[in-house]
Amino acid sequence: MSENNAYILGTDPDELFRLGVQHQVWATEAQKGWENAGFTAGDTLLDLGCGPGFCTKEMALIAGKTGKVIGVDKSKNYIDFVNHLSNTYSLHIDAIEADFNDLDLSPNSIDGAYCRWALAWISNPKEILEKVYKALKPGGRFVIHEYFDWMTHQTVPSLPGLTKCIEACFASFENFDGRINVGRELAEFATDIGYDIVKTRPMAKMAQVDDLSWQWPKTFYQTYFPKLVEMGYLTDKDVEDGVKDLKTIEGRKDALVCCPLMIEIIIEK
Repeated sequence: MSENNAYILGTDPDELFRLGVQHQVWATEAQKGWENAGFTAGDTLLDLGCGPGFCTKEMALIAGKTGKVIGVDKSKNYIDFVNHLSNTYSLHIDAIEADFNDLDLSPNSIDGAYCRWALAWISNPKEILEKVYKALKPGGRFVIHEYFDWMTHQTVPSLPGLTKCIEACFASFENFDGRINVGRELAEFATDIGYDIVKTRPMAKMAQVDDLSWQWPKTFYQTYFPKLVEMGYLTDKDVEDGVKDLKTIEGRKDALVCCPLMIEIIIEK
């Protein structure tokens, strides 16, 4: 698969950096999910849609010398980076370049699974949940972090240029081959397949200018707004106005960004 089509936000160095910032913002939430699911030393864990491996690395440290992590992504660039991390830190990681539809996992072979922003970008999330269900051992748990409502994404103050750019982002996601708000469908999918629902929780972030979490939307804007010009959703002038508005609100101590609402769902075979 062409890297141009591997991921809607791309896989170039700027996007790799953005994903690193994003992981720093969301790392404690991921770690809390793994703890709630009981991931531990000796486990065989699946990182579904592992990207460049920021979570894969941490999960491999949890699994330890007697366990391993299977990291799966369809981007060759990202799988190469996961292998680099594995070699650098002497981790037990099997990095697999594969589309989820082509992934072949042995039945009852994994102790747990995790995915973050992986199911939102595919057309058949229920089928993939079923594939993971078959691969899990009885009692194995799957931790999923996905968007529940992307358009809770708003700024205070609300300025027209930046608002237009944010709305264009959502429009581009809606026209992509997936469901950006797949988080609201996960419980129904899971119970239909036969999973038990262990826990759900909302994950919301309200960012102030000086917060690390502010860098999550900011780096996203910097990376994705220009791509929307290439895709035909915005003009160069629209992006210029959006960036100008961002600089304006960053100059205000009372500014806020309400980030897209996420959901965690932990399900068990």
